[in-house]
Amino acid sequence: MNPNITRGSRIYGLLAYLYGPGRHNEHTDPHLVGSWDGFAPDPGRDPNVTLKHLANTLALRPSQLGDALHKRHVWHCSVRAAPEDRELTDREWDMIARRVLHAVGVSREGEDDGCRWVAVRHARDHIHIAATLVRGDLRKVYPRYDYPKAQAACRELEAELGLRRLNPGDRTAAKRASTGERRKAERLNLPELPSDTLRTAVRQALAAASTEEEFFARLAAARILVRHKKGPSGDVLGYSVALPDDDTPIWYAGSTLAPDLSLPKIRRALPNTMEPLSVQAARASRPEAVRRRATSRLDRAQHALARGGDDGADDLAGTGAVLDALAATANEPTRSEILQAARAFERATRSHVRAENADRRALRAAAREIIRAGTPRQDDGAAAAAILTALLLTVAAAVRWHAARGHAQQAAAARSTAQHLRTAYRMAAASPMATLRDRAAHLPTAQRARLDAAITTALPGSGNRKRSTRPMDALTATLAEAQEAGYDPETLLRDASGARELRTAVSVEDVLVWRIRRLAHLPPPDGRNDHAARPANRPPTANEQASRSNSTR
Repeated sequence: MNPNITRGSRIYGLLAYLYGPGRHNEHTDPHLVGSWDGFAPDPGRDPNVTLKHLANTLALRPSQLGDALHKRHVWHCSVRAAPEDRELTDREWDMIARRVLHAVGVSREGEDDGCRWVAVRHARDHIHIAATLVRGDLRKVYPRYDYPKAQAACRELEAELGLRRLNPGDRTAAKRASTGERRKAERLNLPELPSDTLRTAVRQALAAASTEEEFFARLAAARILVRHKKGPSGDVLGYSVALPDDDTPIWYAGSTLAPDLSLPKIRRALPNTMEPLSVQAARASRPEAVRRRATSRLDRAQHALARGGDDGADDLAGTGAVLDALAATANEPTRSEILQAARAFERATRSHVRAENADRRALRAAAREIIRAGTPRQDDGAAAAAILTALLLTVAAAVRWHAARGHAQQAAAARSTAQHLRTAYRMAAASPMATLRDRAAHLPTAQRARLDAAITTALPGSGNRKRSTRPMDALTATLAEAQEAGYDPETLLRDASGARELRTAVSVEDVLVWRIRRLAHLPPPDGRNDHAARPANRPPTANEQASRSNSTR
């Protein structure tokens, strides 16, 4: 069950909405399922009772306070069951309302002088609780931390009533869209909510920026309206953003868009130093080369997350920045899936764990390189497939990192991210993997037999599969290329399979193909490359270095 709490000052206006037809005539049979004393007048079932009568009954105690009444004295909480839950009875909804009110301290069970309240049901799957925050002894009530308390009560009720168990909240999620925002999106026929568009724009500007000035300049270049909040000294203390339109803009503070987008947290994420010219020159590299460098950094992040230390929190934030950068520069059709992956992973980057080493910014630097290098050519799926494979394994490590700490919401967000990344990978890898499989079919029989034997030796699990049902033709073709470039296939396989665990890989073959191509500096399967393969002066692999060390002892 999902609670949602708001505050107001007009009990009659709230009741008029609850007993009315709804914005789209969705309200049916509005009636009370519970009240503070069980005898509140019900305009939905008693023809002699008016809405004004019920409103005056609820407003009796607030009216007695006169000028001492606090403005936001109307407390409203909707409680909604999951779509797959069974239909609850009115008696069960009454019990749910009482438990929620008791948990948040608005009306405790057994109190005769608690706040007056009613629970209205006008749909099969939810109720609305309306209360006035003045007790019978005319003391005003100020519920503290009512939302997390209501959530905790709902988690207990889900277990008792056999309903879908939702993950407990930890107050790290972005705020929900307001009713006004949703109405405006409908009125202007926008494809998504303004807050979603702005959140993506801010994250992509942050991923690309080196300094605070560049961050705001990139927002302006993206045609995002920016308004600064300044202190008496003239220093910028915060910012708000809005979409440009002909209507009145709706402004959002950075912290409203997401907890980690406030200006103080953005300042901590930025290096806030001008980068050396040599680094700026390196950014002129082709997008494909930049993505390969980022892939190596993701491999290191995956290893750090697998260790399970708190410093993994920095790697999670950096992985999110890489996803934001890819979403800003990816080609279609993968762009939309990567954007959805980046949005899903936002929640996985936020937790109450603080990293011990805040200076690990390699992934954020990779994100800046990706954005500055721009969009790769339309037909190059090899670089995209390689980095998406690394991202999938890093996200899988993030799932385990959060699960080990009991971060249910973040682990679920990472799992959702993986689903979008798998879809994007299948789109990007289809062409290059098909090219590699076609090459395997034209290899000499003897060479192919030797490479197949090498694969079986390095990957014992592959020997249990019949070649006709699960061929590794793309891996075979990749090893053939590496052999022609002067590498030993068996050594490459050992290095690639031992570099990181493969249990979480959807396809072991796919992971090994892109790792080996990166280790051997092989060109993309289409034959074009911004780095020539280096057969003669290539760096030795880890196993070759070890062999040389042993031979000199």
